[in-house]
Amino acid sequence: MEFTAIPGVGEKTAASLAELDDADEALRRGDVAAIARSPAITEGRAAAIARGAIRREHGDDGGFLATDRAREIYDDALGLLQDRAVTTYGEKRLETFFPSTEQSRIEEVRSFATTAMKRDPEPAILDALDGVEPLEPAEGIRVRERCIATTDAERYAEAKNALPELPVEVIDERRELGELGRSYSTVYVLDAEFAGIDVEGDVRVVPDALEHPEEFVPERTLSFFAENRDRLLAAAAVHDAAGTEPDCDIDSLRAALDRVDEDGGIVGDEELERLSIAVDDLDAAVSTAESVGNDHLRDAIGERDVTIEGTDFLSLVEQGARVDSLLSRELADDYDQAVALAREHVVDSLDLDAGEAEFVERVFGGEPAFPLEHNEEAVSRLRTELTADRDRRANQLETELAAELRELRAPVEAMVDAALELDVELAVSRFARDFDCVMPTLAGEGFEIEGGRSPLLDVPFGEVDPVDYGVSGVTLLSGVNSGGKTSTLDLVGLIVVLAHMGLPVPAEGARVGRVSELHYYAKSQGTLDAGAFESTLREFGDLVEGATGRLVLVDELESITEPGASAKIIAGILEALDEQGASAVFVSHLADGIREAAGFEVAVDGIEAVGLVDGELRVDRSPKKDHLARSTPELIVEKLADETESGFYRDLLEKF
Repeated sequence: MEFTAIPGVGEKTAASLAELDDADEALRRGDVAAIARSPAITEGRAAAIARGAIRREHGDDGGFLATDRAREIYDDALGLLQDRAVTTYGEKRLETFFPSTEQSRIEEVRSFATTAMKRDPEPAILDALDGVEPLEPAEGIRVRERCIATTDAERYAEAKNALPELPVEVIDERRELGELGRSYSTVYVLDAEFAGIDVEGDVRVVPDALEHPEEFVPERTLSFFAENRDRLLAAAAVHDAAGTEPDCDIDSLRAALDRVDEDGGIVGDEELERLSIAVDDLDAAVSTAESVGNDHLRDAIGERDVTIEGTDFLSLVEQGARVDSLLSRELADDYDQAVALAREHVVDSLDLDAGEAEFVERVFGGEPAFPLEHNEEAVSRLRTELTADRDRRANQLETELAAELRELRAPVEAMVDAALELDVELAVSRFARDFDCVMPTLAGEGFEIEGGRSPLLDVPFGEVDPVDYGVSGVTLLSGVNSGGKTSTLDLVGLIVVLAHMGLPVPAEGARVGRVSELHYYAKSQGTLDAGAFESTLREFGDLVEGATGRLVLVDELESITEPGASAKIIAGILEALDEQGASAVFVSHLADGIREAAGFEVAVDGIEAVGLVDGELRVDRSPKKDHLARSTPELIVEKLADETESGFYRDLLEKF
């Protein structure tokens, strides 16, 4: 796919998309999570890109929502769906659903929605979804204990690019390689000519390392799983609750995650823990060992019967008097025992093995002296050995576990994506259940609604009166004030929008004809001045040119100017729409004047008030076909005529 051909995608965004493994498929599916994995593309931006890609694939020009009010109806419908998504991803993914004129796109979503409506949004699934988010890449990884070495400048640049987490060193000769072997726990050499070289340290010649870099930086994989632990476990819980089987083995995943700490390190290995503790506690162990040895010597000196009193001898020693010869002659055995106790303490407290214990021999010993002191150079050497052993052990375990987790990488990504997509399906299911929706039939012209109820009203949905209404062609809708004419238009607009999105509609049944553009004009907030009035007329002039396949909904257009002129203007617009074969519903209180001015027989439907009860209208919300509804003033005059003897009200009533 040519990315720059997608509306709104420039060269920079196209370059980001090109870094995805399968960008074409992600765009085709509208996979917001996958698209958002591209560098510098947010979920919101990903949703817009996916929407544009889908439009392009299906040849949709995006012109279905032709007016501001039509777009508001779509936004309201989208909002109702997004309110039922648990995840942020679900909210963004739902933005890729839009009303389309293209049958292929409508059928694609209808198939999705039909499956989604069968989903049961159980509370346990929704609770589990609360912790699911798209997986994040591991970033900011830096490894200091291992390095890459090469003699070639070009390979140096390649290594820096392929393995940015590791230090890369340029070497000229074997001697430098030996120095690296002493400085790093492991050195990976890219040059084959060093094969078989014998140098100090863990030096490995791996000429093909750049072909599979992830094997040399297991931290990439481990950090990815560590950083995404909660998201992975939440996605696994979703599948458990839903009873679905993801591509990955969830038990294996959980077991592997138990072996990774929050920083991506290995846990649960006794040898690694032993070495780590030894490195961390070495200084403290040596210091305590000194105290143990010196306590022994102090006790021995204090108890010895030598030429001077033991206590005086001890005082002299502590004042720095040279006592090497005295210690050698009088306390050699006690000194050796003190050294042995100190060494034993270090070995035991750090749980050192036989090879490591040999280094301790050099930490304490030498010519007898008091106080007993450690050899810092020997301690440093022991620390270096323990650290190298720890790092090599960690790298070995990390490499093994990372190899195991790499096999799970693609399956767990699919598992998380499936959980996120399930949230989208459940949002559609919840929408359908909350508003008693059905899948509409797309056929014929105009629309036919049975038992439709609008969720856009400011009353609980269960209290909304159902509406039956159908129109084919051009129709005037009359009715009393506050009788539900505007809410009927909103219901029609909502059902038409949802039907062309491929989604279920809030009705017991519905048939919607294919609409090329939805033109919905809301009620004007007062008479327009001359300039605004001219602009409005121009808009309707453009509307009636080539209006085939359009659905036009207009709410009280007469409010834009004087009633007499309004009736003539509306009549002219209706004539043009009728000639074009368009479907239209115009709400108006000027039905008589419009019919008189029109050059054809205008259909008039009415929302009839059935009476006044305690000053409130009682209305049959379903418009009656071919019926001019009585106005509110007429109903009030009729009520007064029935309640009084006055002939005034009867005379007024006859004028209606």
